[in-house]
Amino acid sequence: MGRPFGVPVYVSPSWFLVAALITWVFGDQLDRVLPDLGPARYLVSLFFAVAFYASVLVHELAHTVAALRFKLPVRRIQLQFFGGVSEIEKESETPGREFVLAFVGPLLSLLLAGAFYLGMELVDPATVPGVLLAGLMISNLLVAAFNLLPGLPLDGGRMLRAVIWGITGKPMTGTVAAAWVGRALAVAVLIGLPMITHTGVLGTGAIESTGMNTVMDALLAAILAAIIWTGAGNSLRMARLREHLPELRARTLTRRAVPVENATPLSEALRRANAHGARAIVVVDGHGDPLSIVRESAIASVPEHRRPWVAVSTLAQDLTDGMKVSAELTGEELLDHLRATPATEYLVLEPSGEIYGVLSTLDVEKAFVKAMARPQS
Repeated sequence: MGRPFGVPVYVSPSWFLVAALITWVFGDQLDRVLPDLGPARYLVSLFFAVAFYASVLVHELAHTVAALRFKLPVRRIQLQFFGGVSEIEKESETPGREFVLAFVGPLLSLLLAGAFYLGMELVDPATVPGVLLAGLMISNLLVAAFNLLPGLPLDGGRMLRAVIWGITGKPMTGTVAAAWVGRALAVAVLIGLPMITHTGVLGTGAIESTGMNTVMDALLAAILAAIIWTGAGNSLRMARLREHLPELRARTLTRRAVPVENATPLSEALRRANAHGARAIVVVDGHGDPLSIVRESAIASVPEHRRPWVAVSTLAQDLTDGMKVSAELTGEELLDHLRATPATEYLVLEPSGEIYGVLSTLDVEKAFVKAMARPQS
């Protein structure tokens, strides 16, 4: 939909379902307030749905601008079922920044609600502009209030995480606490939302909250609870992931490699590798500079009786700059490099430029799974 501040904005297909639902529900409410509109009320309702999600976009842009201000890369903003999300690729460095990053979204929603309230003071409340401004004011207040609930994955949960992180000095402790509060919120929403609407706390009387309305309330509660519960679980998993990322080191995961020239038969290259305890083969030129990596899968595909007659150059993949990895890379930097240039094997080089070995993505995946499977400290 565009690239504000250089960050792409996408609209999920689920948004159209929500927009249709908002158009239908708000249209019925308009019919009670402005009965003279007739079928045109649904056009007004559609405009409200678009304007509401524009407000959600402003909320997410607040997070994005704060992230960019703190030099945190933002992959994209996505508007989707029940709101939006700013995909920030790295964690804040301090709890203070994490708190600010989370708080600016609800703050912008509150400011928008205030702006819409001021607009209401300038128009007749019994007109289309008056009803739209009132609806947008209330919806932004609800967005701010909902996001300030103190449980992950909501903004209030991130603020709670930041506070506990600041007190304990341990970001993981804050994440665990805020995630479990988020799960408790999910249960509360599942049980409490239908009860609240049934008893009329939100303006719906007990007589009205029967039949289809009761089913809709229960469905809405189930969807919201599932979103919060799943988001809390994902937050825990991502925190665990980041906790173990420093254990991924290019140097420790690299296989020793033996250098051979282009015309070397595969059988001879394998003999040299076995003699030196190496598990990879790198093709070099006459000066010893690396040209390509002999792919492990290609070696396995050559029958043993054919190996004396197959030159390693026919099984090798030419090196590109992206396939050259520093032996000093660790954690997120290592994964970012591998994601930027997908390949099955990478040449690992010392800072001096000397060949250190070959890094297989399969080894990285195994190490990652092993690290994630360890009990939390």
